[in-house]
Amino acid sequence: MPEHLSGQTGRYAADLPAVQEAATRIQPFARVTPVLTCGHLNQLAGRQLYFKCEMFQRVGAFKFRGACNAVMKLNDDVAARGVVTHSSGNHGQALALAAKLRGINAHIIMPRTAPRVKKDAVAGYGGTVHFCEPTLKARQTMTSEIVVSTGAELIPPYDHPDIIAGQGTIALEFLEQATSLDALVVPVGGGGMLSGIAIAAKALNPSIRIFAAEPKGADDVARSMASGQLVEQHDAKTIADGLLTNLCDATWAIIRDHVEAVVTVSEQQIVDSMRLVFGRMKVVVEPSGAVALAAVTSDDFRGMSGMDRVGVVLSGGNVDLDRLPWT
Repeated sequence: MPEHLSGQTGRYAADLPAVQEAATRIQPFARVTPVLTCGHLNQLAGRQLYFKCEMFQRVGAFKFRGACNAVMKLNDDVAARGVVTHSSGNHGQALALAAKLRGINAHIIMPRTAPRVKKDAVAGYGGTVHFCEPTLKARQTMTSEIVVSTGAELIPPYDHPDIIAGQGTIALEFLEQATSLDALVVPVGGGGMLSGIAIAAKALNPSIRIFAAEPKGADDVARSMASGQLVEQHDAKTIADGLLTNLCDATWAIIRDHVEAVVTVSEQQIVDSMRLVFGRMKVVVEPSGAVALAAVTSDDFRGMSGMDRVGVVLSGGNVDLDRLPWT
């Protein structure tokens, strides 16, 4: 059985014991991120909001949790060959750092057009950067070549049981830090974080309500939920670049069964929410991280009843400060 499939359990790619094991595995390396509140944002939402601030995680985003779990779980023989992924963003940085902590090589395939700050970050965390043309086919081709030439283990950004379990550790922390939450609102792209959080939170509290937050310009999850089957994303366009990816079968199965609804938001709502976090909470959030706040302050979400205490995941803070969307 391929290494990355060995963690599958039962009906879904991950379950609560897998998330709990991931929490123990990453505890020496990952940070317990804080939960913040803001009176002004409570007024806007009409509810008490609790913000899980994953911008304070290592590499500035939740991605380190899953990457760390996957890398630290590898057996020694597999780990010795190194790891590989293709990424122009947070997953590449997270995998590079996790590999550095394990003392193994990480090969990160990045499009040559990726921002210099992201290229430098991957290299700074010890990853070997391989540049390719800015197409999915080019990424996949070079990744396959690196796997063949080095024997490195492929660690994809979300289509992996150990990634899903690692991201689910957010829920374990969150439900201890902010008790008696009625709902969680989580941004969704490929669905690794949302599915991990959903599987853990629902196991711990079956009555908790789980909502996905998604840009209208990349709404494959909303369309999948509406149709009852996985819908492929085409021509996604949104400032929330971390949410451009498609669901996979593993994440879709969990989201389909555990997420109550998807709240879609406009580009202006995302920018406005990002600015609110900067101005009112005094922390840096990237567009993808601001999508959940945009959802809970939207008319669609405000119209839902029975939720007084709502947890909101701010998924990361890796933003180019020279290119803020309101400047």
